[in-house]
Amino acid sequence: MTKNSLYLRLIAIAGLTWAIAACNGQSGNNAENGAGGTGTVTVLGVVAGEQQEKLEEALAPFEAETGIDVVYEGTDAFATLLPVRVDSGNAPDIAMFPQPGLMRDFGEEGSLVPISEFMDVQAAYSQDWLDLATVNDELYGVWYRVSVKSLVWYSPEAFTAAGYEVPTTWDELMALTDQIVQDGGTPWCLGMESGDATGWVGTDWVEDIMLRTAGPEVYDQWITHEIPFNDDRVKAAFEQFGEIALNSDYVVGGPVGVLSTPFGDSPNPLFEASPGCYLHRQANFIASFFPETVEVGTDVSIFPLPGINPEHGTPVLVAGDVFAMFNDTPEARALMEYLATPEPHEIWAGLGGFISPHQQVSLDAYINDITRQQAEILLNADVIRFDGSDMMPGAVGTGTFWTGITSYVGGTDVDTVLSDIENSWPSN
Repeated sequence: MTKNSLYLRLIAIAGLTWAIAACNGQSGNNAENGAGGTGTVTVLGVVAGEQQEKLEEALAPFEAETGIDVVYEGTDAFATLLPVRVDSGNAPDIAMFPQPGLMRDFGEEGSLVPISEFMDVQAAYSQDWLDLATVNDELYGVWYRVSVKSLVWYSPEAFTAAGYEVPTTWDELMALTDQIVQDGGTPWCLGMESGDATGWVGTDWVEDIMLRTAGPEVYDQWITHEIPFNDDRVKAAFEQFGEIALNSDYVVGGPVGVLSTPFGDSPNPLFEASPGCYLHRQANFIASFFPETVEVGTDVSIFPLPGINPEHGTPVLVAGDVFAMFNDTPEARALMEYLATPEPHEIWAGLGGFISPHQQVSLDAYINDITRQQAEILLNADVIRFDGSDMMPGAVGTGTFWTGITSYVGGTDVDTVLSDIENSWPSN
């Protein structure tokens, strides 16, 4: 029997013991729910299609060893459906939240079950991740899949041919930007067009810059509105983004090109025989938009977006999925415990398209060198913070922040943009 198999059998035994205790009235919450010992755990999430198949493959050992059936339901209306399910008394046992903001809302209203009373994840996650899964001093979440956003993509062949070196500081990055212009090239690929979601590319840039200039404490105050949106430090981050996005020498097509180019198409000039650009800042998922002929790791590689203020090191901006529990059943507890082990992380890592924040996941588990490098950047990050727009009220984070950054690139002055966003922040 393997170590993982033994662990899963122990989970199953623990779950059965807990269920018996519940039937004897020792766990009033579960007895009231009437869900003990059903052998099934329901999960609601947003992953579907190929991603759902990979998730189910990662959960298969748990089902095989425990006999617990995981019933997963994927939906593209998660943020709408989940509150309805919870309000109607039909909450899933576990939800796979695509960002922690909604999880925080349910934690604050008392709908979630704290997990620290039956599991210890201190060794599995760094404090930044634990903090992101904590609401009012109660730990609710187990982090699973992560997007690493603070990456710069480049062509090693193009760099070598031009004699460029990978920058390690912001000053070096901007010096390289100027050198490319002097050599007759265009430094940056940047496209913000994304249909109804146009703007998120720009807000990611601003968030990355805020982390690097103002630091994580001010960043936290910004996304919770403890400082106003038109604070001078926010303005400085917008303007530092504008130094690149508003400079026609720096970006393909100038500001008009930034606004009109679909984000998925924007890195394509990297791969032209005569490079149309040399640098592209975007999350790890952009690789799925590259032309099929591009070999990731050979034709294109990455380096971390450098720090700006040495005091704040090299932060990493992230997005990701976190599991939290609504129904306190032995099956749900067992699955949460399994999700906090390296095994389901390493299984999906081996299938591709996955980066884990779990500190005990082996880098050897990743499918290729480029993903391994992304995971290493995450593990070595001086500071980790979640995508700020996802943590703000929807009216701002996916509303006026998106439209505001788009207006800024379109020529609206920064003070007007920031005042409009500030005035849109919900009063409650």
